[in-house]
Amino acid sequence: MRLLRYLVVFMILAVNSASMVQAQDTAGAIPVDDIEFTDIAEAPADGTGSAVTDTDTVKAAKATQTVSAVSAPADKSAEQQSLWLIFIAGFAWGLAAIIMPCIFPMLPLTVSYFTKSADSRRQAVSKAILYGISIIVIYVVFGLLITVIFGADTLNDLSTNGIFNFAFFLLLLVFAASFLGAFEITLPSSWANKLDSKADNKGLSGIFFMAATLALVSFSCTGPLIGTLLVQAASMGALLGPAVGMFGFSLALAIPFAVLAMFPSMLKSLPRSGGWLNSVKVVLGFLELGFALKFLSNVDLAYHWNWFDREVFLSLWIVIAVMMGFYLLGKLKFAHDTELSFISIPRIFLSVIVFAFAIYLVPGLWGAPLTSVSAYLPPQSTQDFDLYTASLSGGGSGQTAKSGSKHKYADLFHAPLGLDAFFDYEEGMAYAKQTGKPVMIDFTGHACVNCRKMETTVWPDKQVFSRLQNDFVLIQLYVDDKGELPAEEQYVSKFSGKKIKTIGNKWSDFQASKFNANSQPFYVLLDHSGKVLVPPVGADYDPASYLKFLDSGLAAFGKK
Repeated sequence: MRLLRYLVVFMILAVNSASMVQAQDTAGAIPVDDIEFTDIAEAPADGTGSAVTDTDTVKAAKATQTVSAVSAPADKSAEQQSLWLIFIAGFAWGLAAIIMPCIFPMLPLTVSYFTKSADSRRQAVSKAILYGISIIVIYVVFGLLITVIFGADTLNDLSTNGIFNFAFFLLLLVFAASFLGAFEITLPSSWANKLDSKADNKGLSGIFFMAATLALVSFSCTGPLIGTLLVQAASMGALLGPAVGMFGFSLALAIPFAVLAMFPSMLKSLPRSGGWLNSVKVVLGFLELGFALKFLSNVDLAYHWNWFDREVFLSLWIVIAVMMGFYLLGKLKFAHDTELSFISIPRIFLSVIVFAFAIYLVPGLWGAPLTSVSAYLPPQSTQDFDLYTASLSGGGSGQTAKSGSKHKYADLFHAPLGLDAFFDYEEGMAYAKQTGKPVMIDFTGHACVNCRKMETTVWPDKQVFSRLQNDFVLIQLYVDDKGELPAEEQYVSKFSGKKIKTIGNKWSDFQASKFNANSQPFYVLLDHSGKVLVPPVGADYDPASYLKFLDSGLAAFGKK
């Protein structure tokens, strides 16, 4: 059991890592019966405008319908995969909740109540199962309420909304402070007292109110876990994410009560309550602090503050990991900690892993790609001192076109790996027509962890990099950027009816109206007239498979 509580912490870390990797690949295709393309005025002759024109789009309508048919099942599959990840994350957080100070001591008390108040073991087991089912119902209903209150559209927007990302950062910061012992998040005691009085009733209602009382009394421990889980679910954009996450959480929470009621003798093997319960809270506090920084990074990138570059992010993660390691060794103590008389073997193992992780991050300060965690880090282009990219691309900046002219928005966006990318559709298509090369549109986002993972694990492959550098005109369109468009370029979308005010609004509307998709990353291969060459794809972490996709586009274009 002692080893289990440490393994739970790493299970949470692994599950959250997997969950965050899927955060931007979950939005389903927008349901459109009749595709209507957005007409946007031609750019002025003086070159100040950059509105997307639809001349080529109308010509490619037939190809776009094919794109829609292909992308919808892919998006649906991605959403289903995300729901599984949310469920697993919820289950992991539920396991963590079991060994929290507010719940673990209640296990033997609650199970003993069932066994002593029942006339038979069978009745005790039945009551415990009903108690577990009541816990599941309470939390799942709470998750459904979150969905109803916010609605599907809001949940889909949360992952790329700067304000919500900053709110998530502050929320996780509060949760981390709570776990580190600064304060406790509690609900009014009168609520628990009212429910507790009703828990004395016999029958199903009494058992249900016992479960509700547990949910309220343990909120100081479970509240931050539930909040973190809901933040994850919301950032993934899946409609049923909150409910599925709460189901996983409550299932893990309910299982021990039923199992221990079936086998009461197992109560003797449970470890005694003690200072280790608070240690679990503190370790989770460090983890939540690290996760919070990702949401702050999203905001920094979307609004171009340029305060939170890759070095700053890595420095904070290194410091957090080192402090966690010292805490596990008993060298760092908080107000509620008890004195350690010795260092247990699980603490030693866990501290070794944490310190090793900190050392692993250090080369990233000089540009090492850190592929295992690169999806969560700010883009490599924010690195001030980057030895890796210079060695890969020969020191190219990606700021200037091969023709010698500076790209539009080059002061806001920077291509990964020093690639020569355009950040405006019209400008990129014009250059494609000039050179006779096919186009790859990369619909991406600042908050898109899948995009970062593709750019750091797949694009550096020698053959893939060669194709992107030499055979395609790369156009990167950021769908979540908050940079405001000039007044003359703002318009009302004929597709969604919304006012398009920002660069991100513009490209998000463009992706939805032309390709009937709204997930990122989304890679589209076009000829220089705007015709779709092959069905677009999303994230594909197999370099060979992604290379095959690029080569199929070249073959369709007539280059191979």
